[in-house]
Amino acid sequence: MEAFASFFRSIERKSQKKYYGAVAEILNILPPLKEVGDSENLSKALVALIELAEIAPTMFKALFHSLVQFCMTVIQDKDLGDQVRQNALELMATFADYNAAMCKKDVSYTSDMVTQCLSLMTDIGMDDDDAADWNASEDLDVEESDLNHVAGEQCMDRLANKLGGQAVLPPTFNWLPRMMQSSAWRDRHAALMAISAISEGCKDLMEGELDKVLALVIPALRDPHPRVRWAGCNALGQMSTDFAGTMQQKYHNIVLTNIIPVLNSAEPRVQSHAAAALVNFCEEAQKTTLEPYLDGLLDHLLRLLRSRKRFVQEQALSTIATIADSAETAFGKYYDTLMPLLFNVLREEQSKEFRLLRAKAMECATLIALAVGKQRMGQDALDLVQLLGHIQSNMRDADDPQSQYLLHCWGRMCRVLGQDFVPYLPSVMPPLIELASAKADIQLLDDEEQIANFEQEEGWELVPLKGKVIGIKTSILEDKHMATELIVVYAQQLVAAFEPYVLDIMQNVSLPGLAFFFHDPVRVASAKSVPMLLNSYMKAHGERSPQMAKLWELTVEKILEVLTPEISIDTLAEMYQCFYESVEVIGNDSLTPIHMQNFIEAARGTLLEYQQRVEKRLEEQQETEDGEEESEDTLFAIEDDQTLLSDMNKAFHTIFKHQGSSFLPAWSRLLPFYNTFITNIDSTQRQWALCIMDDVLEFCGDQSWTYQAHIRQPLIDGMRDEIPANRQAACYGVGIAAQKGGQAWSNFAAECLPILFQVCQVPNAREDDHVFATENACASISKILQSNAAKVPNVQEVVAHWINTLPVVNDEEAAPYAYMFLAGLIDQSNPAVLAAAENVFVAIALALEAETIQGQTAARVIAATKTLLQRSNIDIRRILSTLSSETQQTVQTYFT
Repeated sequence: MEAFASFFRSIERKSQKKYYGAVAEILNILPPLKEVGDSENLSKALVALIELAEIAPTMFKALFHSLVQFCMTVIQDKDLGDQVRQNALELMATFADYNAAMCKKDVSYTSDMVTQCLSLMTDIGMDDDDAADWNASEDLDVEESDLNHVAGEQCMDRLANKLGGQAVLPPTFNWLPRMMQSSAWRDRHAALMAISAISEGCKDLMEGELDKVLALVIPALRDPHPRVRWAGCNALGQMSTDFAGTMQQKYHNIVLTNIIPVLNSAEPRVQSHAAAALVNFCEEAQKTTLEPYLDGLLDHLLRLLRSRKRFVQEQALSTIATIADSAETAFGKYYDTLMPLLFNVLREEQSKEFRLLRAKAMECATLIALAVGKQRMGQDALDLVQLLGHIQSNMRDADDPQSQYLLHCWGRMCRVLGQDFVPYLPSVMPPLIELASAKADIQLLDDEEQIANFEQEEGWELVPLKGKVIGIKTSILEDKHMATELIVVYAQQLVAAFEPYVLDIMQNVSLPGLAFFFHDPVRVASAKSVPMLLNSYMKAHGERSPQMAKLWELTVEKILEVLTPEISIDTLAEMYQCFYESVEVIGNDSLTPIHMQNFIEAARGTLLEYQQRVEKRLEEQQETEDGEEESEDTLFAIEDDQTLLSDMNKAFHTIFKHQGSSFLPAWSRLLPFYNTFITNIDSTQRQWALCIMDDVLEFCGDQSWTYQAHIRQPLIDGMRDEIPANRQAACYGVGIAAQKGGQAWSNFAAECLPILFQVCQVPNAREDDHVFATENACASISKILQSNAAKVPNVQEVVAHWINTLPVVNDEEAAPYAYMFLAGLIDQSNPAVLAAAENVFVAIALALEAETIQGQTAARVIAATKTLLQRSNIDIRRILSTLSSETQQTVQTYFT
């Protein structure tokens, strides 16, 4: 079976179907192995089947139900070893991962799997019925996944995510109420852990039934068995994350009033887990939600700080820090109680075992500082910074947990103090730059013994490379990533005052970091830092200074080098973002013709590889068999490609914005791509090309007419596109052609008016998916009437129809154009406006209430509206009665 699985994986997908007929003979090997109790070989056979199920799940279709039944007998056979039972479970879960439809169609798959998962989840604490050993243990790490109950929980999570709530909830909740009423604590524990496991995957259906779910969970917080109370806290914590928003807004009272008393539990592990669940709840809660509960929360958490168990104290500090972060200024009331306690912890010279506690105290103190602000802290802010400096200068051990916490604490205090933090930079920056400049620790591993040794060591990642294996020390990379992220904070907060460090960091950290291929997070953080460092330097030296020009010359070359195609698509997107944000900082004429040519060359390579990936996915899709769903990897790859195209689009937009028509010679080299994309069946590609054509029209004026053969028909087709986002882009383009394209585009723009009106009349034109296309069409009509009225034969009739396309209450970019044009019509006493005065007034009131027009635009429109009220016989009271109370309030504010 192992040989067949290996052979099957090695052949091309189209050749695999020839061997589907062998499935029956392969499966016939399993029953005899089970009958003789040969757990070892049965386990190996199941592993081989798992491999086959990953490659071609549908090859088992004809015999799937029989295989399900067999695997259930293995899972529930306690005479077999745990490993073989878990492998049978894993085989079944693999089918859910790779062909959920086949699983859902089977008459017993879901109910059998849920039953067996729940049964495995009761296999816990067998030699520790009263939980004495469990409670005495201070090892709070998640238990090993080779235990049955953990395997059951993980499988429930996968089933929920793959099959969805409609399939998983009925069989699960067929069991849970009975299990919660069971006299056996393991049943109650399993039921609660099942709720934790399925809540993410069943979110859509469970969210509407939270009353019933909480009715099962809340009583568990008062259960006589500590592990059940622990599981109740776990369920509430998980639900607070998975149903974030709803739990905090609708159920804050039932959750907080029931979990706060659990902080008084006799068992430290329960206390700690209740505090941990509060972190999940509070980090998603609004300040106003938490305020009424702060007294009770802080009173109980302060008591936990006096616990004899250090892990309880550490968790209490983390929870207090989270509450401070969410409660913001409302936390000021507790400042005088808490901050002296934290200062005491930080001032005490502690032995090694207390270092994590002090690190948590640092975290808590600096988050409280962020919450209450510099003014409330007064002298304490400077005292805290000095304390942090003292701690840093006395750290000696490389593994001291305080070092990582300290880096983040400095970042927070920078945000608290702002420019007052500058004097502390000489102490803070050297160790930070040293960490951020660290080289990768890489070992080439030649033999299996070496590889086995490194696999046992923590903090190493093994990567296969051309038949060899290299080991990379991940702890160094994580520190490097964190340090680079903090550099972004300092540059962002201190701006010009950070200038003394910019050149060193840019040359030795950020620019080399863009090509640090050992660790993508380092590359992403480096990409984020570059525009911030440029901005700091520019604020210090000025836009056109020789120092700025020199730094930009060095920087832009390095950024352009990393825009070339690569395996990590999401990281490549970050490189494009780094490029356009950097160009945005430097401003107009920041790119030479060579820079623009190099950008286009990089973009060309990226687009070629994108097309190849799309083509490969289409081929794979054609080979997909009935019921086989796209893998998660494929879905993530599609999402990454969409992000890449979006960031490339922003890069093109930024270059056109700052270079204008000087970008056209380089840009035109990619016309074959634009032409392919703009007519592609893939709506994402059409949108990408339409947006770039919009940029040509917006920033190149009448020179854009040179490319009219590539733009006119795509805009017409785009306005009729079934995808609303594409209609929006095309409508915007037509308006820009009228506004910025000059005489050359005027006839085309006027000819588009009937299609723009059709866009406003599509079914559901005002619903979420369509409304931005509708409002862009409205704004574009106004731009055509404003700029090209001479080309419109029946202007007055068009104006009358246009009024009916208002209001614009979603698109803040489109609204000013439409309403400024409307204000002009009012000033001119346009007959169409006066004839529809009530509708015009309502359209203006709705836009003011939605705040799509603000500032000078709003003032101009309000003044024009007052003129309209004087010239027409509008009955404001009658109109008000037809509007919402919020809109009535807006009208009364401005017009009565």
